[in-house]
This record gives sequence, structure tokens and C-alpha cells, in this order.
Amino acid sequence: MTEKRVYILLTDTGTVFTKLIKLYTKKPYNHASISFDSELSEVYSFGRKTANNPFVGGFVKEDIRKGLFKQADCAIYSFTVSEVQMQKISRYIKEIEAQKENYRYNFLGLFGFILNKPIKRNKAFFCSQFVASVLKECNIIDFEKSPSLIAPNDLQKRAEFQFVYEGKLKTYHNKHNGKKVHMPVHFIPIKM
Repeated sequence: MTEKRVYILLTDTGTVFTKLIKLYTKKPYNHASISFDSELSEVYSFGRKTANNPFVGGFVKEDIRKGLFKQADCAIYSFTVSEVQMQKISRYIKEIEAQKENYRYNFLGLFGFILNKPIKRNKAFFCSQFVASVLKECNIIDFEKSPSLIAPNDLQKRAEFQFVYEGKLKTYHNKHNGKKVHMPVHFIPIKM
């Protein structure tokens, strides 16, 4: 059976909205996305639908070369799945994408997160809730808590994930654009 790799992209775009979230979380990355390839050509999440308005959100296929991502800082992790698991993940995301007009950004869920009280809304996610839901619904990871209480930094802590890269998203993309390579795992020293 062939193994595939899936990528978790954590970003800080530096917007006012992410700065507000960062004030609460005190963490460097406050947006989470999922991708099927090392080039990050297919990146999915829940976020703003237009760069100018953070209050109109929902399911998005993100282009890491444009808009808010052009100057973003990021951390990238990967994990291995079977062909069957990859098909489940792809099908789950494609089903949401096919009905994206019916999905909304879960602003109420963010308040539940702050209060540590899960607020589940039908067809509504915030970014890390979406990524955690994909992983849980496709039997990749069974989180100890509700996906509506998962923050981007919770994804960083998972032992199943291998560290791939940390730095400017633009640098990662430029270095690996057009190449079908699996980046070797390397670590960036932490400044104390």
C-alpha cells in the first residue's frame, strides 16, 4: 500500500485580526490550513473570503503566493497517511468545497474557545477547528478534546507530525516551486 504525505500549514499573516487573536493566545501562529502536497498548491482552510474584510468568512482554497500570505511567517508540518486515508481526507474536503456557499466561519466558536466551552454550529468552522475536524472525521487523529477547542498551536504539539520548515512562507514557496520533492526534516534553533 502506498503512503502519502499531508501538510499542516500554520501562519501569521500580520493582520489586525490575527494580532487580536495573538494577544489572547500568546502564540506565534494563529491560522491553520491543510494541504495535499509539499508545494502547497492545494491549501484548504476556513478564513476570510476577501483580503479586505475579516468578517466575511467561510471555506477557502488559499493561494499562498497572493494577498495576506505574501509576507506571512509560517511553520509547516507533515504526516504520513495510507492511500485509503488520503481518499477519505480528499473526499471530506471536496464535499465541503462542493457546498461552500452553505458553510460559514465560526465566529461564535471562537468565543467558545476563549471560554473553553465547545460551541458546535452546523456547517461552521474556524481554521484550526476545520483542520482538527478533517483529521478526526477521517480517523487520522482522535483528539482528547472537541475540535472546536483545538488551536493552531495544539496541532504543533502532535507527535504524529514531523517538522518540515519554519520561516517566511514566500521563501519556502520560492525554494520549492515546481519541484516534486519531500523536504528533509530540519530544525531551526530557538532563541532564548
